[in-house]
Amino acid sequence: PPAAERRGAGEDEDDFGYRLFPDRNKKPQSFLVRSLFTFHNKCQLMLRLTLETNPYARLLLEALKQSGCTVFNDRHFSCENCDGCVSGGFDAATSQIVLCQNNIRQQSHMNRVVTHELIHAFDHCRAHVDWFKNVKHLACSEIRAANLSGDCTLMNEIARFKFGLKGHHQTCVRDRAIRSILAVRKVSKETAEKAVDEVFDACFNDLEPFGRIPHSKADAKRAYRDFQNRDRYTANL
Repeated sequence: PPAAERRGAGEDEDDFGYRLFPDRNKKPQSFLVRSLFTFHNKCQLMLRLTLETNPYARLLLEALKQSGCTVFNDRHFSCENCDGCVSGGFDAATSQIVLCQNNIRQQSHMNRVVTHELIHAFDHCRAHVDWFKNVKHLACSEIRAANLSGDCTLMNEIARFKFGLKGHHQTCVRDRAIRSILAVRKVSKETAEKAVDEVFDACFNDLEPFGRIPHSKADAKRAYRDFQNRDRYTANL
């Protein structure tokens, strides 16, 4: 799910998805206490591996830095226990990515979640996203995250027992964007579908910072190399 920002005591935080992240409202535990939990240790190790080796994440981290939003591992990522239906989220109030340590068990899953949430962070950095009052803004970032994070690769869709030929990638992106909106906002399915449909073409074709739809790690590596070389020609003039 996308960003969730703290509101005043009089507002219902459930409207913004905080019910899915119960640890957000608890006092932080000491490092020693957290280290006693295997889930937390494993989450931290998988996160480090993702940030150091995954081309999707490395490109996004560099793009965020160039946009003026440098990401620090200890400051901007938090491994926490979450509701059973979510794997991660972006908290706009703290500019922090939440990783659901009790739901992320495999490295490939960690790679996708980190990438998905970094795309939300990138959108938050480069644009004035109104996550809460404008469902179209939320829909646009969810479309981009589903499209560019690897959520809808062929292998992932086969693992979900979903098959299709022509236009299946677009169908997957649309469906996952709608699901994400419904997970964190108390809106009707019709409202979510309308928001996604109204912005789909523009947001699906916004491929920044990848410059392409990275359907595989090989695509992501090429995109990362191209991103690093993007300004080289101009610099040599």
